Amino acid sequence: MTNLHLEGEVHAALAENRPVVALESTLITHGLPYPDNVNTALAMEKAVREGGATPATIAVIGGEIRVGLSALEIEQLAHAINVRKCSRRDIAIAVARGETAATTVAGTMIVAAMAGIRVFATGGIGGVHRGHPFDVSADLIELGRTPVAVVCSGAKSILDLPLTMEVLETHGVPVIGYQTDTLPAFYARSSGLPVDIRVETPEEVAAIIISAGRLNMKHGILIGVPVPGDDELDAAIAEQIIEQATADAEAQGVTGKAVTPFVLARVAELSGGKSREANTSLLVNNSRTAGAIASALAINEDDLDELDRDM
Repeated sequence: MTNLHLEGEVHAALAENRPVVALESTLITHGLPYPDNVNTALAMEKAVREGGATPATIAVIGGEIRVGLSALEIEQLAHAINVRKCSRRDIAIAVARGETAATTVAGTMIVAAMAGIRVFATGGIGGVHRGHPFDVSADLIELGRTPVAVVCSGAKSILDLPLTMEVLETHGVPVIGYQTDTLPAFYARSSGLPVDIRVETPEEVAAIIISAGRLNMKHGILIGVPVPGDDELDAAIAEQIIEQATADAEAQGVTGKAVTPFVLARVAELSGGKSREANTSLLVNNSRTAGAIASALAINEDDLDELDRDM
């Protein structure tokens, strides 16, 4: 495919039907400060390998869509300036103009689907903004039309989580709780909002992904994994901090794409860095879990293919 480049290890893994996990790049360019962004990106790749899969960090480099980055390219991306955040509307622009750009959750899902990668790990998806019910993240729309399983810790808790769940339901996106009965609330382990189904193992998640594929369902699947308990923020304290950070954004007239990075940075400041520790912890944990799910998916599909041949 024109402008789509698969890094060597990723290309070999896909050609041999071995498990691959997609990773986004906005955490490198917009999500975390240097050098936390680089260290976290590399830790996520390591965690995917620990789960048994090959990591594929996705970005646009000089107009070329790259599926799999080297450590040097991750470092260079961390120092790039004026980097576009690529969702669906931005990818063609970045490619046509030869830009270097980072992929959001939606953008990463699109590229992963192009490359044939079915599992993607991130921190938290976008959602409906608090106090602005018509400000709906493209991530939610993409989950309704792109068949990629997204492993995350729910939507970012700076958002309106009940409305976010309503939009996911409207778009037919199943929300799976991985060892939890409720949607994770990013910094906190539970939002109190029930999920569609609870599962305990990577194999159970893989079975649902396989079923959706065989039924030719075109939607994504959201897998909510709670932040590790030792790194969780107290839900009540986190909510107070988020309300203050959101009010600060309103007072300063922050709008559009700038809202989420502003509020996340302000939450980190108000929490004395504890929110950033939780963020890093859940990113790595989600990557490891995604690696295990991708491995189970590859094994189960091989077993089913063999069964089909014997029938």
